Amino acid sequence: MAATGNRKSIIVGVFLALGLVLFILGVFTLGSQQKSFERVIQVSAVFQDVAGLKKGNDIWFSGVKVGTISGVNFVGTSEVKVIMRIDQNTQRYIHRNASVHIGSDGLIGNKIIVIDGGSPQAPMVQDGDILQAAKLLSTDDIMKTLQQNNQNLLGITADFKVLSHKILEGKGTVGALLADSAMGMQLRNSMRNLQLATNSAAQLALQLDQFGHKVNTKGGLADQLFTDTTTFNRFKEVTAQLQKAANNANTITGNLNKATNKLNSTDNTIGVLLNDPKSAERMKSIIDNMQQSSVKLNEDLLALQNNFLLKGYFKKKEKAKADSLKAKQ
Repeated sequence: MAATGNRKSIIVGVFLALGLVLFILGVFTLGSQQKSFERVIQVSAVFQDVAGLKKGNDIWFSGVKVGTISGVNFVGTSEVKVIMRIDQNTQRYIHRNASVHIGSDGLIGNKIIVIDGGSPQAPMVQDGDILQAAKLLSTDDIMKTLQQNNQNLLGITADFKVLSHKILEGKGTVGALLADSAMGMQLRNSMRNLQLATNSAAQLALQLDQFGHKVNTKGGLADQLFTDTTTFNRFKEVTAQLQKAANNANTITGNLNKATNKLNSTDNTIGVLLNDPKSAERMKSIIDNMQQSSVKLNEDLLALQNNFLLKGYFKKKEKAKADSLKAKQ
């Protein structure tokens, strides 16, 4: 009987020891998951709506779980304070100007808090700090926005329906273009003319480019004028000579104008002859008289040659002339 009692005591002791070991392992396991045995800091944030956030939900920072929610409490009218326990090892990465917002663990998972680290210039967060909470866009707000967008879409559809109806009726510029074939043809011609003008402008630009290339060609006239001082001085001399020639031409033109003015006036002999008909007639009569006098003088000279007193003189003169010709031959 004593042996049986001792065996039962040993079995009970073994089971108690195993239960204690399992209990200790469970406590350490749960503590490791909840970070109960790690050094943490406590921060908080105040939300208008936590959207079902509960105690024990996770806290994420840059895609890494850094803590858990230790409390969700009301602090005022429609305000909820969320207390967060964050691993002290991540404290140096989170700054005081960081913000927090409520997200979801997956598409339809549990609600979580996501921390934005803030700017590096700000000091790191300390135990007891209150972080700024971003406003959560609730489902009702999303539905209101969708409803407003639907109403705007209906309005745009209605306006487009009216506009298309007016276009089909030929109202407005677009309707007239679609309904009036003549106006459409004019628009087509205008576009064709615009295309031709564009092509002409492109050709002109190409020609200007070619001209500029020729001007910049090494050894050309333009390049020598711009770079060679000798050629430029020669060109300058030629230009000066052309200027002198132009001045001389102007002087000659002025003299011709003066001569022409004198010919058109009656204060000189040629001007009187050209502009005074009576003087011209008198001069014509004088010339006619001189011509008649020369004819009569010729007749008188012939008569003298045939005169017996002077006939011997003219024969001697003719004979001497004939002898000189024979001597030359």
